[in-house]
Parts: sequence; C-alpha cells; structure tokens
Amino acid sequence: MKKQIAILGSTGSIGTQALEVIEEHSDLYEVYCLTANNKVELLAEQAHKFNPAAIVIANEQRYDELKRLMSDRPDIKVYAGKQALDDIVEAGPINMVLTAMVGFAGLSPTIHAIKAGKTIALANKETLVVAGELILALAQQYHTPILPVDSEHSAIFQSLVGEDQNPIEKILLTASGGPFRLKTMEEIAHVTKADALKHPTWDMGAKITIDSASMMNKGFEVIEAKWLFGVDAKQIQVLVHPQSIVHSAVQFQDGSVKAQLGVPDMRLPIQYAFSFPQRLHLSGERLDLFKHPLEFFEPDLKKFRCLAMAYEAIDKGGNMPCIVNAANEIVNRGFLEDKCGFLQMGDIIAETMQRATFDKNPTYETYIATDAEARRIASELMSK
Repeated sequence: MKKQIAILGSTGSIGTQALEVIEEHSDLYEVYCLTANNKVELLAEQAHKFNPAAIVIANEQRYDELKRLMSDRPDIKVYAGKQALDDIVEAGPINMVLTAMVGFAGLSPTIHAIKAGKTIALANKETLVVAGELILALAQQYHTPILPVDSEHSAIFQSLVGEDQNPIEKILLTASGGPFRLKTMEEIAHVTKADALKHPTWDMGAKITIDSASMMNKGFEVIEAKWLFGVDAKQIQVLVHPQSIVHSAVQFQDGSVKAQLGVPDMRLPIQYAFSFPQRLHLSGERLDLFKHPLEFFEPDLKKFRCLAMAYEAIDKGGNMPCIVNAANEIVNRGFLEDKCGFLQMGDIIAETMQRATFDKNPTYETYIATDAEARRIASELMSK
C-alpha cells in the first residue's frame, strides 16, 4: 500500500519540493490532499498532475475561481476555508501530514492532525514556537510521531538515531548567517527587501528568507529544537556556517560530535521524514568535501538582535514566544510591503514583547488571544 500524504502548503517552497520527492518515488507515496492559501492556479495545476482526492484553498474568496479551474475534474473534491483545513487532515486514508504552511495558521490543522493520529512531518516551525508544550503533550497523548523537516532539525534527528540512551550535552545549530553577515550595523540600516531576499545558499519563500536575513528564523529554530529534543535552551549553541554544508550536529557527554552533512537541498530532509527509518535514493548533486571549505563563526547578537530576543522569549516562557512570533509575522510582512525598515522590525518586536499581556501558563485559547493582541500592537507600532 502506498503511503497517503496530505501536504498543507503545497504551493510553497517545501510543498513543491515534497511533490518532487513523491514524483520520484511514486511507487511508495501518493498525494491524498493538497492545500494552499492563495495560489489557485498552481494548486489546480498540481491537482491535475497528482490526482489527489481533495484540495483546499484557505482563502474562501478564491473558492469560485478554483472550482472553475477544476471543473474538468469532478472526481477531485474542492473545499475552502480554515475549517476545511482542520477537517481534511482527519480523513481516514491519510497516513502522514506534511505541515508546510507558513506562520501561525499552521497551528490549528496540526493539532487536528495529531488528534486524528496522523504522523506529522513538521516543516511549520511556528507550531512549536507558539505552542511547543501543548503540541508535545498532545503528541504523547495521541501517540503521534513528529518527524522534523527543517534541514537543521532533521540533521539533529539523524544524528540522534541509535543514540536513544545517550544524553545530549549540546546541540550545535548551524546558520548560514544570511545575506547581511558581513555588513555593519550602518549598512544594515539601509538594506532593502531586494537585498534581504538574496539568500546566499537556500532557495526559500519570501517570509522565511526575510526571517533568515534577520536571524529570527534561527531564533525560532532554537525554540523548536528545545521542544523537539527535550533540551534546555542553554544547551543549544548557534554556529554561523556560511557554506550550509553541516546542517547541524549533536555533542554527547563523551565529547563526541555527530553531524549530518550534505549539499543544500531541502528534498533530502523531506524525503527522510517520508521514508524514516529507511534511506531512499535521491537524485541530485552529491557533496564533494574537496570543493567546500567548512567555516564556523559566533553570531553577532547585537547586529542580529532578533536571535537574542528569541532566547529571551524562551527564558521568559509562557506565551512570550507566541508574542514574538505574532509580532514578527506583522513586521516581516510590513518590511516586504515597504511599511518598515529592516532594523525597525526588531524595535517593534521588542516593544510588543513589553506591551502584550504575558501568561505563564497559556492554554490553546490563550495562544489565540495572544496572537491577536500581539498582531494588533505590532500593527499599531508599525503605523506610527
């Protein structure tokens, strides 16, 4: 029987590469459902090619357009809206849900998938950033495996295979450093969105690329690693590694370090989540260590204050990471829409952290309210 996979966010960078993996191993995997937020044309194109049982467009205003594009395929069910996303992941035939949606919107369908007992291939880091404690408790309650898809967390996961009884001394979380690694604060103050979107090693969507430039993305990955691997944030060290060859590593109590290396190719961690514990053939470039020097540097927390604020949010705990995430989503979009400057993003996030209501013991309802409040505060600050 082929593994039935639902892809939440099939039109994004992770989603499209996941479809490449499925196409290469069509004897093992089959698409059950595809979802998108706005890209109806690409969603319809994917549906015609991969023949899922259903597709969902989150933006209900695009439903009629999607229906027209799918009028020649009455066998594929078409749904719209956030509730449809929650409902579709519970479908009986689904074995695995790849959560490749970006942002807070991925939280609710991930919770529904966990409660339905579906294996989670987690590419939506905000789910654990916002509600890590809740998600892990639900995964344990419903005996639902969570397999990391982020290249760094997949590398850590791969390094831990066979080390079940060996405690982690330190996680070495690598970062490319983004496009502004060598720029001064004065230079960074004047960068544009075009500058920020030129990532040196990875081809990602706009939101994650901007987060990488500010290093907020790495801050979120620290939070995610804390929950995924059960370590204290103080045991997670960020290393700037411009070549993006060492995807991350684990140091054990005997001083040994295990790392996963490879060329920058997101298909590898996606495929490993799909096939775990097996490794399947993957077409593409192979790593040649003769051609790649390996360099490592400490991150500049003054220049990249978003990374420092992520550590601060972990220390504070409660709903503070949720506040940071919501504010970051607002300023990230604002920067892409020329509503705020690059360094101003950090200023607004810091102010939102001060103003938003803190809750040490949040519930799911708290996260929803916190997200709305922090977005409102950040939006007001950005409009001043």
